[in-house]
Amino acid sequence: MTLRIVVDQAECCASSMCVLVAPDLFDQRDEDGIAFALQPEPGPEHHDEARDAARRCPSLAIRVVED
Repeated sequence: MTLRIVVDQAECCASSMCVLVAPDLFDQRDEDGIAFALQPEPGPEHHDEARDAARRCPSLAIRVVED
């Protein structure tokens, strides 16, 4: 199974929740705090972290697409 992380940067509210929950998968831009995926297609060992970050995102800016 392939898992992709999609961050809608226009919706991101820069809460840092994704970085706190999954620091191996997410970071934030220095200039405005908007999140981005460090690993857009993480390995299976990170799938649960990716799903958890998406669930906890207060602005629902993170989607996890599973193929």
